[in-house]
Amino acid sequence: MTTELSRSVAGKVVLVTGAGSGMGRATAEVFAAEGAHVALTDLAGTPIEDIAAELRAGGHSARAWVLDVTDAQAIRAVVGDVAAAFGGLDVLVNNAGVSSFCPIDDEEHYDLVWDRAVSVLLTAHQRMIRAALPHLRLSSSPRIVNIASTEALGATSRNSPYAAAKAGVTGLTRALAVELGKEGITVNAICPGPIMTGMTEKVSEADKQVFAHRRTALRRYGQPEEVAHMTLSLCLPAASYITGVTIPVDGGLMARNA
Repeated sequence: MTTELSRSVAGKVVLVTGAGSGMGRATAEVFAAEGAHVALTDLAGTPIEDIAAELRAGGHSARAWVLDVTDAQAIRAVVGDVAAAFGGLDVLVNNAGVSSFCPIDDEEHYDLVWDRAVSVLLTAHQRMIRAALPHLRLSSSPRIVNIASTEALGATSRNSPYAAAKAGVTGLTRALAVELGKEGITVNAICPGPIMTGMTEKVSEADKQVFAHRRTALRRYGQPEEVAHMTLSLCLPAASYITGVTIPVDGGLMARNA
């Protein structure tokens, strides 16, 4: 007997951190276009209110909340507000990030960069998950997607705080997939490669071209929407047997030796 699992997230409640730009914004827009109720969160001063208003003007369901993911108390408050506003929570996308380049022998800055990287890129993920769990446990198709990085799989010089934190995200993902699997909660990670976002906008177009041709199979940088669609795929009700995996969305960067 064949059963048909839904490939629609229409009506699902989705919370996206770091939704004010780049992959977070693209993720919010993709889910909204698919009929989900989307909660956009990001720091004060980011355009999340405007993005949410644009989505509503297009006939979609979206609201914005200011959230600093390093603030544990604010996380609990915002997650509760989102669930109350939309009547539950089905999907959590941990996307908020920060660039963290620093040489290991920089005695003045390294500890500060390290602490910031771990706080934003790793500790915030587990805090968001812990706050969301009571609501996800009431969902018929609960999904958690953690945005890691190909830096978790192969590192770049002077990027150890970032690489270490992102590797922690993949470890957290596997551990929680095992721990929460008996409840039907799936936990997966995506490792974006070179993507056209605010973190890469300072890289010149010429340097982007050189890097893309030298390192990626597709010979180009990716677009935020290409990552967002992988996130969407992992959150479909039909993706109920996928958990604990780390998926590169990197244009073939990790596959290419030369």
